[in-house]
Amino acid sequence: MPDREQLRFGMQNILSKTRDRGAAASGTGRVSHKQSKSISILLADDHALVRAGIRALVEQLSMVNVVGEARDGREALRLVKEYKPDLVLMDIAMPELNGLEVTARISKEFPDVRVIILSMYATEEYVRESINAGAAGYLMKRSAASELEQAITAVARGEKYFSPEVSTRVNKDRAGIAQLTPRQREILQLIAERHNTKDIAYILNISIKTVETHRAQLMERLGIHDVPGLVRFAIRAGLVSLEE
Repeated sequence: MPDREQLRFGMQNILSKTRDRGAAASGTGRVSHKQSKSISILLADDHALVRAGIRALVEQLSMVNVVGEARDGREALRLVKEYKPDLVLMDIAMPELNGLEVTARISKEFPDVRVIILSMYATEEYVRESINAGAAGYLMKRSAASELEQAITAVARGEKYFSPEVSTRVNKDRAGIAQLTPRQREILQLIAERHNTKDIAYILNISIKTVETHRAQLMERLGIHDVPGLVRFAIRAGLVSLEE
């Protein structure tokens, strides 16, 4: 996959510039001895080269202490329980237990541990599911090192941080929802929940013609031209969650 190859070469360049940290960057579950640093971080990614590159970047930050690395979702949960880190930098696609499920469990079982999703992709499904799972941040793996530092410090302060392209998408969807009337939001949610026109008319005690009129107005106002597009918008905006 081209994106994976680009990431691999990028990480190799990072490692060549930080070869004095190479030994510390290898090995799963290792504990750093830089105890003077104030933000403890766990790395969770199933690719060793990616973990090594991220670690090389993170350990250049003066306030960060990498306490361990996880190769899969279950190991990530085990290490969170063992080390109680301040932050987890979490990949989404991992074996045994994916990063979204791990994030949801961390949010429930370890509410003081905050998660930043690190992903190659900013698809609407991944972003919305990450937010629903309780992630405090969403960062693209292609982001600059300076942005990684911004994300870590912001989330460690209790704030949320999303990459600009992610934040723009979320804010746009919220603005779209804000311009709808209560009835239009109600109908949009029912459409996204897979109710047909007849069902919506029955639920709201209105005519089928009225439902069709509202649906046409929704499409015009949102600039969306089909029902699947309305469903995707409702998911992004948080009106409904993705089905398993």
